[in-house]
Amino acid sequence: MSIKSDKWIRKMAQTYHMIVPFEYNQVRHNGVDKIVSHGTSSYGYDVRCSDEFKIFTNINSAIVDPKNFAPQSFVDVKSDVCIIPPNSFALARSVEYFRIPRSVIVICLGKSTYARCGIIVNVTPLEPEWEGHITLEFSNTTPLPAKIYAHEGVAQLLFLESDEECETSYKDRKGKYQGQTGVTLPIT
Repeated sequence: MSIKSDKWIRKMAQTYHMIVPFEYNQVRHNGVDKIVSHGTSSYGYDVRCSDEFKIFTNINSAIVDPKNFAPQSFVDVKSDVCIIPPNSFALARSVEYFRIPRSVIVICLGKSTYARCGIIVNVTPLEPEWEGHITLEFSNTTPLPAKIYAHEGVAQLLFLESDEECETSYKDRKGKYQGQTGVTLPIT
């Protein structure tokens, strides 16, 4: 298994539409302002979040249960910024749509810009032959409100390719999050 470089990521994105839309280089400026970078990096891809957010609120004093998650525990927000309450979290989706090859697994890490502000990005691995928009989770570990910027970089993806294809892919086992297109809540 080896980590893949920018050259491999560009080839896979262009030839197999692994990442759509795809930024060929690292983008650090939107023409007017500096932004949190996104696009291809040396050994990864910095993904952006869209302007669709689900902000966790516990106004109904619900129990957080992954087997029976209460959708009313979220407030839907469509905005260029998301303000996460102290010690809370928000869900978003990636701008990019992914098609992961059968011999590849992708690991997601938060960007240091957000980590240094006490904002943790959590995403599970993108498994072989999974496709869809990534559902991103942002945890605000601080006692203050925290801001997430839509259409800017929020996490880095690392692509690991095996020298052989897996026996059973996410697509083969009909994974429950296959083809997700919006912010997707837990499915049991």
